[in-house]
Amino acid sequence: MPLFMDFHLFTDEITIEGVKEAHMADKRIQEKYGVKYHQFWINEEAGTVFCLMEGPDKETCEQVHREAHGAVACEIVEVEGGFYDVIVNRSQIIDKGLVRHKDGSVDNANRFILVVDIIGNTSMVKGPLDIANIKLPNEARKLVLSSIEKYEGTEVKQVQDSIIGVFINADHALRCAVDLKKKFDAKKMQNPNSELDIYYRMGLSSGQPVHENKKLLEEAITSARRLCLIAEYGEIVLSRNFERLSRFYQNARDISSTRIIENNEQRFLNNFLEHTEKNLSDTNLSVNSLSSTIGVSRPQLYRKMVSITGRSPNSFIRDLKMTKALNLIKERRLNISEIALEVGYNNPSYFSKCFQEKYGVAPSQVIR
Repeated sequence: MPLFMDFHLFTDEITIEGVKEAHMADKRIQEKYGVKYHQFWINEEAGTVFCLMEGPDKETCEQVHREAHGAVACEIVEVEGGFYDVIVNRSQIIDKGLVRHKDGSVDNANRFILVVDIIGNTSMVKGPLDIANIKLPNEARKLVLSSIEKYEGTEVKQVQDSIIGVFINADHALRCAVDLKKKFDAKKMQNPNSELDIYYRMGLSSGQPVHENKKLLEEAITSARRLCLIAEYGEIVLSRNFERLSRFYQNARDISSTRIIENNEQRFLNNFLEHTEKNLSDTNLSVNSLSSTIGVSRPQLYRKMVSITGRSPNSFIRDLKMTKALNLIKERRLNISEIALEVGYNNPSYFSKCFQEKYGVAPSQVIR
Protein backbone atom coordinates (compact mmCIF):
# COMPACT_ATOMS: atom_id res chain seq x y z
CA MET A 1 0.00 0.00 0.00
CA PRO A 2 1.15 3.58 -0.54
CA LEU A 3 2.71 5.61 2.26
CA PHE A 4 1.26 8.95 3.37
CA MET A 5 2.32 11.73 5.72
CA ASP A 6 -0.11 14.21 7.22
CA PHE A 7 0.28 17.61 8.85
CA HIS A 8 -1.61 18.98 11.87
CA LEU A 9 -1.37 22.56 13.10
CA PHE A 10 -2.71 23.22 16.61
CA THR A 11 -3.48 26.65 18.03
CA ASP A 12 -3.81 25.23 21.56
CA GLU A 13 -0.89 23.79 23.49
CA ILE A 14 0.04 20.24 22.54
CA THR A 15 1.93 17.69 24.61
CA ILE A 16 3.86 14.56 23.74
CA GLU A 17 1.67 12.43 25.99
CA GLY A 18 -1.49 13.81 24.43
CA VAL A 19 -0.32 12.98 20.90
CA LYS A 20 0.84 9.52 22.03
CA GLU A 21 -2.69 8.85 23.30
CA ALA A 22 -4.16 9.96 19.96
CA HIS A 23 -1.69 7.71 18.10
CA MET A 24 -2.70 4.70 20.21
CA ALA A 25 -6.37 5.51 19.51
CA ASP A 26 -5.58 5.43 15.78
CA LYS A 27 -3.92 2.04 16.14
CA ARG A 28 -6.88 0.58 18.00
CA ILE A 29 -9.24 1.10 15.04
CA GLN A 30 -6.85 1.17 12.04
CA GLU A 31 -7.39 -2.49 11.12
CA LYS A 32 -11.07 -1.75 10.50
CA TYR A 33 -10.06 0.52 7.60
CA GLY A 34 -7.03 -1.39 6.33
CA VAL A 35 -4.70 1.41 7.48
CA LYS A 36 -1.47 1.17 9.46
CA TYR A 37 -0.22 4.17 11.47
CA HIS A 38 3.54 3.85 11.94
CA GLN A 39 4.97 6.86 13.78
CA PHE A 40 4.66 10.57 14.39
CA TRP A 41 6.79 13.67 14.89
CA ILE A 42 5.86 16.58 17.18
CA ASN A 43 7.18 20.14 17.22
CA GLU A 44 5.81 21.68 20.42
CA GLU A 45 7.25 25.12 19.65
CA ALA A 46 5.54 25.32 16.24
CA GLY A 47 2.40 23.47 17.35
CA THR A 48 2.76 20.91 14.55
CA VAL A 49 2.38 17.13 14.38
CA PHE A 50 3.24 14.88 11.42
CA CYS A 51 1.99 11.29 11.14
CA LEU A 52 3.34 8.56 8.85
CA MET A 53 0.89 5.87 7.79
CA GLU A 54 0.08 3.49 4.97
CA GLY A 55 -3.35 2.87 3.58
CA PRO A 56 -5.40 2.48 0.42
CA ASP A 57 -5.88 6.25 -0.08
CA LYS A 58 -5.81 9.64 1.68
CA GLU A 59 -9.51 9.65 2.50
CA THR A 60 -9.39 6.30 4.31
CA CYS A 61 -6.35 7.37 6.36
CA GLU A 62 -8.17 10.55 7.31
CA GLN A 63 -11.26 8.57 8.37
CA VAL A 64 -9.19 6.76 11.01
CA HIS A 65 -8.19 10.09 12.59
CA ARG A 66 -11.77 11.34 12.42
CA GLU A 67 -13.22 8.32 14.21
CA ALA A 68 -10.37 7.78 16.68
CA HIS A 69 -10.09 11.29 18.11
CA GLY A 70 -11.45 13.87 15.66
CA ALA A 71 -8.14 15.62 14.98
CA VAL A 72 -8.32 15.77 11.18
CA ALA A 73 -5.12 16.79 9.37
CA CYS A 74 -4.66 20.12 7.56
CA GLU A 75 -2.94 18.29 4.69
CA ILE A 76 -2.01 14.77 3.71
CA VAL A 77 0.49 13.90 0.96
CA GLU A 78 1.80 10.70 -0.54
CA VAL A 79 5.40 9.80 0.30
CA GLU A 80 6.81 9.32 -3.20
CA GLY A 81 9.67 6.99 -4.07
CA GLY A 82 13.03 8.10 -2.73
CA PHE A 83 11.59 10.29 0.04
CA TYR A 84 11.07 7.61 2.71
CA ASP A 85 14.74 7.58 3.77
CA VAL A 86 14.75 11.39 3.78
CA ILE A 87 12.03 11.48 6.43
CA VAL A 88 12.76 8.28 8.34
CA ASN A 89 16.31 7.85 9.65
CA ARG A 90 17.00 4.22 10.43
CA SER A 91 19.20 5.10 13.43
CA GLN A 92 16.28 6.73 15.23
CA ILE A 93 14.19 5.33 18.08
CA ILE A 94 10.41 4.86 18.03
CA ASP A 95 8.83 5.45 21.47
CA LYS A 96 5.14 4.45 21.32
CA GLY A 97 5.01 6.01 17.88
CA LEU A 98 7.05 9.10 18.80
CA VAL A 99 10.26 9.53 16.80
CA ARG A 100 13.35 10.29 18.86
CA HIS A 101 16.98 10.78 17.87
CA LYS A 102 19.47 8.15 18.99
CA ASP A 103 20.47 10.39 21.96
CA GLY A 104 16.85 10.26 23.19
CA SER A 105 15.88 13.80 22.18
CA VAL A 106 12.62 14.32 20.29
CA ASP A 107 12.85 14.64 16.49
CA ASN A 108 10.77 17.77 15.86
CA ALA A 109 10.57 17.02 12.09
CA ASN A 110 12.82 19.90 11.04
CA ARG A 111 14.83 18.88 7.99
CA PHE A 112 17.85 20.72 6.62
CA ILE A 113 18.39 21.04 2.88
CA LEU A 114 21.71 21.52 1.07
CA VAL A 115 21.63 22.35 -2.64
CA VAL A 116 24.95 22.19 -4.50
CA ASP A 117 25.12 23.65 -8.00
CA ILE A 118 28.25 22.87 -10.06
CA ILE A 119 29.29 23.97 -13.55
CA GLY A 120 32.42 22.75 -15.30
CA ASN A 121 34.91 25.29 -16.67
CA THR A 122 34.33 25.03 -20.42
CA SER A 123 37.59 26.83 -21.22
CA MET A 124 39.38 23.60 -20.31
CA VAL A 125 37.56 21.61 -23.01
CA LYS A 126 38.72 21.35 -26.62
CA GLY A 127 36.20 20.54 -29.36
CA PRO A 128 32.57 19.52 -28.82
CA LEU A 129 31.43 19.61 -25.21
CA ASP A 130 29.61 16.79 -23.44
CA ILE A 131 26.62 18.17 -21.51
CA ALA A 132 27.67 16.17 -18.44
CA ASN A 133 30.92 18.10 -18.23
CA ILE A 134 29.39 21.53 -18.56
CA LYS A 135 26.81 20.99 -15.83
CA LEU A 136 28.09 18.42 -13.36
CA PRO A 137 31.48 16.76 -13.83
CA ASN A 138 31.46 13.17 -12.61
CA GLU A 139 34.36 13.58 -10.16
CA ALA A 140 32.58 16.52 -8.54
CA ARG A 141 29.34 14.54 -8.24
CA LYS A 142 31.12 11.68 -6.49
CA LEU A 143 32.76 14.09 -4.07
CA VAL A 144 29.42 15.70 -3.16
CA LEU A 145 27.61 12.38 -2.72
CA SER A 146 30.37 10.95 -0.53
CA SER A 147 30.27 14.06 1.68
CA ILE A 148 26.47 13.87 2.02
CA GLU A 149 26.83 10.25 3.14
CA LYS A 150 29.68 11.11 5.51
CA TYR A 151 27.50 13.65 7.32
CA GLU A 152 24.51 11.29 7.52
CA GLY A 153 22.47 13.01 4.84
CA THR A 154 20.34 11.52 2.08
CA GLU A 155 20.39 12.53 -1.57
CA VAL A 156 17.06 13.50 -3.11
CA LYS A 157 16.67 12.42 -6.72
CA GLN A 158 15.67 15.43 -8.81
CA VAL A 159 15.04 16.08 -12.50
CA GLN A 160 17.39 19.05 -12.62
CA ASP A 161 21.14 18.81 -12.20
CA SER A 162 21.76 20.33 -8.80
CA ILE A 163 22.59 17.82 -6.07
CA ILE A 164 20.24 17.99 -3.09
CA GLY A 165 21.05 16.52 0.32
CA VAL A 166 18.57 16.32 3.19
CA PHE A 167 19.80 16.11 6.80
CA ILE A 168 18.11 15.66 10.17
CA ASN A 169 20.78 17.80 11.85
CA ALA A 170 21.57 21.43 10.93
CA ASP A 171 25.20 21.17 11.96
CA HIS A 172 25.73 18.09 9.77
CA ALA A 173 24.31 19.96 6.77
CA LEU A 174 26.53 23.00 7.33
CA ARG A 175 29.63 20.93 8.06
CA CYS A 176 29.01 19.05 4.80
CA ALA A 177 28.85 22.35 2.87
CA VAL A 178 31.99 23.75 4.53
CA ASP A 179 33.87 20.47 3.99
CA LEU A 180 32.91 20.47 0.30
CA LYS A 181 34.07 24.04 -0.13
CA LYS A 182 37.45 23.22 1.39
CA LYS A 183 37.85 20.12 -0.81
CA PHE A 184 36.83 21.89 -4.02
CA ASP A 185 39.15 24.81 -3.33
CA ALA A 186 42.07 22.57 -2.33
CA LYS A 187 41.78 20.31 -5.38
CA LYS A 188 41.54 23.30 -7.70
CA MET A 189 44.69 24.78 -6.15
CA GLN A 190 46.56 21.48 -6.45
CA ASN A 191 45.66 20.83 -10.08
CA PRO A 192 43.84 23.64 -11.92
CA ASN A 193 43.73 21.54 -15.12
CA SER A 194 41.78 18.65 -13.55
CA GLU A 195 38.11 17.85 -13.97
CA LEU A 196 37.54 19.73 -10.72
CA ASP A 197 38.29 23.05 -12.39
CA ILE A 198 34.70 24.03 -11.65
CA TYR A 199 32.42 26.79 -10.49
CA TYR A 200 30.24 25.89 -7.50
CA ARG A 201 27.72 27.50 -5.16
CA MET A 202 25.54 26.25 -2.32
CA GLY A 203 22.29 27.09 -0.56
CA LEU A 204 21.17 25.91 2.89
CA SER A 205 17.66 26.10 4.25
CA SER A 206 15.43 24.45 6.84
CA GLY A 207 11.80 23.45 6.89
CA GLN A 208 9.22 20.92 7.96
CA PRO A 209 8.17 18.05 5.69
CA VAL A 210 4.55 18.98 4.89
CA HIS A 211 2.83 22.31 4.25
CA GLU A 212 -0.61 23.07 2.93
CA ASN A 213 -0.91 22.63 -0.85
CA LYS A 214 2.72 21.45 -1.15
CA LYS A 215 4.43 18.17 -1.95
CA LEU A 216 6.64 16.49 0.63
CA LEU A 217 9.55 18.84 1.52
CA GLU A 218 8.68 21.00 -1.50
CA GLU A 219 8.82 24.31 0.34
CA ALA A 220 12.15 23.61 2.06
CA ILE A 221 13.79 22.35 -1.14
CA THR A 222 12.49 25.32 -3.14
CA SER A 223 13.88 27.69 -0.51
CA ALA A 224 17.34 26.08 -0.61
CA ARG A 225 17.33 26.08 -4.45
CA ARG A 226 16.59 29.79 -4.48
CA LEU A 227 19.32 30.57 -1.97
CA CYS A 228 21.71 28.62 -4.19
CA LEU A 229 20.59 30.70 -7.19
CA ILE A 230 21.56 33.98 -5.50
CA ALA A 231 24.93 32.73 -4.25
CA GLU A 232 28.09 33.90 -5.92
CA TYR A 233 30.27 31.08 -7.22
CA GLY A 234 32.34 29.77 -4.30
CA GLU A 235 29.79 31.02 -1.77
CA ILE A 236 27.42 29.33 0.72
CA VAL A 237 24.14 31.17 1.38
CA LEU A 238 22.05 30.34 4.46
CA SER A 239 18.54 31.28 5.50
CA ARG A 240 18.24 33.08 8.84
CA ASN A 241 16.09 30.23 10.16
CA PHE A 242 18.84 27.74 9.32
CA GLU A 243 21.47 29.86 11.07
CA ARG A 244 19.26 30.09 14.18
CA LEU A 245 19.13 26.28 14.43
CA SER A 246 22.84 25.66 13.83
CA ARG A 247 25.07 25.70 16.90
CA PHE A 248 28.06 25.01 14.67
CA TYR A 249 27.53 28.27 12.77
CA GLN A 250 27.07 30.28 15.94
CA ASN A 251 30.21 28.87 17.57
CA ALA A 252 32.55 28.62 14.56
CA ARG A 253 35.05 31.33 13.77
CA ASP A 254 36.50 30.06 10.49
CA ILE A 255 33.45 29.83 8.21
CA SER A 256 34.43 31.92 5.21
CA SER A 257 32.43 32.81 2.11
CA THR A 258 29.08 32.31 3.84
CA ARG A 259 26.19 34.76 3.75
CA ILE A 260 22.92 34.90 5.68
CA ILE A 261 19.70 36.04 4.00
CA GLU A 262 17.28 37.79 6.34
CA ASN A 263 13.65 36.66 6.45
CA ASN A 264 12.33 39.85 4.82
CA GLU A 265 14.89 39.52 2.02
CA GLN A 266 13.87 35.90 1.47
CA ARG A 267 10.18 36.86 1.31
CA PHE A 268 10.97 39.47 -1.33
CA LEU A 269 13.11 37.00 -3.30
CA ASN A 270 10.35 34.37 -3.16
CA ASN A 271 7.80 36.89 -4.43
CA PHE A 272 10.11 37.91 -7.28
CA LEU A 273 10.85 34.32 -8.28
CA GLU A 274 7.25 33.11 -8.01
CA HIS A 275 6.32 35.55 -10.78
CA THR A 276 9.53 35.24 -12.80
CA GLU A 277 9.73 31.44 -12.94
CA LYS A 278 6.12 31.14 -14.09
CA ASN A 279 6.73 33.57 -16.95
CA LEU A 280 10.23 32.76 -18.24
CA SER A 281 8.84 31.87 -21.66
CA ASP A 282 6.96 35.18 -21.94
CA THR A 283 8.81 37.45 -24.36
CA ASN A 284 7.15 40.42 -22.65
CA LEU A 285 8.64 39.62 -19.25
CA SER A 286 10.49 42.74 -18.13
CA VAL A 287 11.58 44.67 -15.06
CA ASN A 288 8.67 47.05 -15.63
CA SER A 289 6.09 44.26 -15.67
CA LEU A 290 7.65 42.60 -12.61
CA SER A 291 7.81 45.80 -10.57
CA SER A 292 4.13 46.40 -11.32
CA THR A 293 3.16 42.83 -10.38
CA ILE A 294 5.22 42.78 -7.19
CA GLY A 295 4.06 46.24 -6.20
CA VAL A 296 7.36 48.13 -5.96
CA SER A 297 8.86 50.85 -8.12
CA ARG A 298 11.47 50.00 -10.74
CA PRO A 299 14.27 51.75 -8.73
CA GLN A 300 13.22 49.86 -5.58
CA LEU A 301 13.24 46.56 -7.45
CA TYR A 302 16.69 47.30 -8.82
CA ARG A 303 18.10 48.25 -5.39
CA LYS A 304 16.61 45.22 -3.64
CA MET A 305 17.80 42.73 -6.25
CA VAL A 306 21.34 44.14 -6.31
CA SER A 307 21.42 44.08 -2.50
CA ILE A 308 20.21 40.46 -2.27
CA THR A 309 21.77 38.87 -5.35
CA GLY A 310 24.62 41.19 -6.32
CA ARG A 311 23.10 41.36 -9.82
CA SER A 312 20.67 43.65 -11.57
CA PRO A 313 17.14 42.26 -12.15
CA ASN A 314 17.82 41.89 -15.89
CA SER A 315 21.08 40.02 -15.29
CA PHE A 316 19.46 37.73 -12.73
CA ILE A 317 16.53 36.95 -15.04
CA ARG A 318 18.96 36.16 -17.88
CA ASP A 319 20.80 33.72 -15.59
CA LEU A 320 17.49 31.99 -14.78
CA LYS A 321 16.73 31.68 -18.48
CA MET A 322 20.14 30.20 -19.26
CA THR A 323 19.88 27.68 -16.41
CA LYS A 324 16.51 26.52 -17.71
CA ALA A 325 17.90 26.38 -21.27
CA LEU A 326 20.76 24.15 -20.16
CA ASN A 327 18.35 21.77 -18.46
CA LEU A 328 16.20 21.68 -21.61
CA ILE A 329 19.25 20.80 -23.73
CA LYS A 330 19.96 17.89 -21.44
CA GLU A 331 16.38 16.62 -21.76
CA ARG A 332 16.98 16.14 -25.54
CA ARG A 333 13.38 16.93 -26.45
CA LEU A 334 13.66 20.28 -28.24
CA ASN A 335 15.88 21.87 -30.88
CA ILE A 336 17.72 25.15 -30.31
CA SER A 337 14.93 27.34 -31.75
CA GLU A 338 12.33 25.63 -29.58
CA ILE A 339 14.49 26.00 -26.47
CA ALA A 340 14.97 29.68 -27.25
CA LEU A 341 11.19 30.17 -27.29
CA GLU A 342 10.80 28.21 -24.06
CA VAL A 343 13.01 30.74 -22.28
CA GLY A 344 11.51 33.82 -23.89
CA TYR A 345 13.76 34.51 -26.90
CA ASN A 346 12.18 35.09 -30.30
CA ASN A 347 15.61 35.28 -31.92
CA PRO A 348 17.60 32.00 -31.74
CA SER A 349 20.82 33.80 -32.69
CA TYR A 350 20.53 36.21 -29.79
CA PHE A 351 19.67 33.29 -27.49
CA SER A 352 22.83 31.45 -28.63
CA LYS A 353 24.91 34.57 -27.99
CA CYS A 354 23.55 34.85 -24.42
CA PHE A 355 24.10 31.13 -23.81
CA GLN A 356 27.72 31.34 -24.96
CA GLU A 357 28.35 34.37 -22.75
CA LYS A 358 27.04 32.39 -19.78
CA TYR A 359 28.68 28.99 -20.38
CA GLY A 360 31.55 29.72 -22.75
CA VAL A 361 30.17 27.50 -25.52
CA ALA A 362 27.37 27.84 -28.08
CA PRO A 363 24.33 25.58 -27.52
CA SER A 364 24.89 24.01 -30.94
CA GLN A 365 28.35 22.83 -29.82
CA VAL A 366 27.00 20.86 -26.89
CA ILE A 367 26.79 17.10 -27.48
CA ARG A 368 23.30 16.01 -26.41
